[in-house]
Amino acid sequence: MNNKKLQVWLPLLLSIMMIFGMLIGFKIKGNMPGNNIFYNEKQRPVQEVLNLIKDKYVDDIETDSLADSAIVYILSKLDPHSLFMPAKELQQVKEELEGQFYGIGIEYGMINDTINVLNVIKDGPSEKAGLIMGDKFLKVGDSSAILKGIKPDKIKQLFRGGNSSKVVVTILRNNEIKQITIVRGMIPIYSLDAAYMVSDSIGYIRLNKFSEVTYKEFMRATETLQKQGMKSMILDLRDNGGGVLSEATNIADEFLDGDKLITYTEGKHSPKKEYRCQKEGIFEKGKLAILSNEGTASASEVLIGALQDWDRATIIGRRTFGKGLVQEQFELSDGSGLRLTIARYYTPLGRSIQKSYSKGVAAYESELLNRFHDGEVFYADSTKSDTTKLFKTKSGKIVYGGGGITPDVFVALDTTAMDKELSKIYQKGTINNFIYKNYMSHQSNFAAYKTPLEFQKSFLGDGDTWNSFIEYASKDSVNLSNISQREKTNILNQIKILTARQIWHTEGLYEVSNAADPLIKKALEVLHSEK
Repeated sequence: MNNKKLQVWLPLLLSIMMIFGMLIGFKIKGNMPGNNIFYNEKQRPVQEVLNLIKDKYVDDIETDSLADSAIVYILSKLDPHSLFMPAKELQQVKEELEGQFYGIGIEYGMINDTINVLNVIKDGPSEKAGLIMGDKFLKVGDSSAILKGIKPDKIKQLFRGGNSSKVVVTILRNNEIKQITIVRGMIPIYSLDAAYMVSDSIGYIRLNKFSEVTYKEFMRATETLQKQGMKSMILDLRDNGGGVLSEATNIADEFLDGDKLITYTEGKHSPKKEYRCQKEGIFEKGKLAILSNEGTASASEVLIGALQDWDRATIIGRRTFGKGLVQEQFELSDGSGLRLTIARYYTPLGRSIQKSYSKGVAAYESELLNRFHDGEVFYADSTKSDTTKLFKTKSGKIVYGGGGITPDVFVALDTTAMDKELSKIYQKGTINNFIYKNYMSHQSNFAAYKTPLEFQKSFLGDGDTWNSFIEYASKDSVNLSNISQREKTNILNQIKILTARQIWHTEGLYEVSNAADPLIKKALEVLHSEK
């Protein structure tokens, strides 16, 4: 009898347990991130439209690209810095932030539809394989390297690849064709452009971004300069668009003492998070000048804002970009990425330096151009600081919130590089190509200069150099025969600066160009005058 009852009730009990288990499973799934709808919920209109286009549209269409466009449009309604990145673009962003990629280790340029080796990275894969400056690529693997109008992304694809992967290149050297096998390796992307002594006691460091290796590069450079006698520092953050926030706060910690607040972030779904000094800094006492301009943004503004709020540095230059939003990066299932604004950051005094984007993305993006039209980059009294948001530092100095960080000392934009013919030689790549060819033809002459400083003081550019450049430029339909003496002087100065880069890379470029830089001159005045 009991067996019969069990036979009757067992299926029912099992069914109840199964249903109960399914309900628990759905409940758990519904609470998981990214799974807040059941499998049988109706499709959203966006997905319905994409499905209808795929199934019914008159022509073949890439619905994936349509979906990407829809995402981009949605994000444009949020703020100017939330953005969608396709998989290929996301990989490039990762490499920039990580400070490395895998490739063959050369600097190259396209001259007469041919990829030329401009420089070979020391101890890199190409140097180990025997590639030298002046080699011309004919083929990379099975792909021709002589293609008119080949795009930079295509060239990158040819040279980059997995770690330890091999690529056979066919090159032309001194009219002889050679095949060389290169084993790809890790290539660093440096965020520190230059570090050298401007004078006996003043050091100069330039950072172009904040990647995951910036703090290490900064510390190594600072320690080296201190051994050379550095007592004061010029930190150049012009056109530094930011990057990894923690790298900027770590550097701020090296300038500030105690447990001072560096910055804090806060958002509707992001609790307040403070970044404070945690250790004794390497440069807490020396005089400090920081250079900024309209391209200085994000993590750079965090660093500048903290040092300005604590009266630790003199900010020299022009008003910064004004980006005070924090993005978190999410990788999506297809390898693409979403960089979503999750919080705002604030300076120690509570300043949010984010400029307004209430009038839309187009108005936001044209704001920098308006600074030129309104004369702000040329005249101090045209600077549009937000005077409705005033803050006062411990020393009594007034600082502003909103719209970027206003410098303590204004220096106007140098317009000497804006001449019409000078812009042409940049747009066409004329001057860069000439520098390379001229250097290759006169290597023995340039070898006489042992340092960038010696080159800066001694190299003037003779008549032969100028005549050669006029002839070379004419082949690119650039007529320099009737330009003014001022324009000629400017172009010769650019030839000098870019030749220094060809010989000593970015270190040489800045050591030579800084000699006549108005912001550097002002920084030296400020540091010498401070007690």
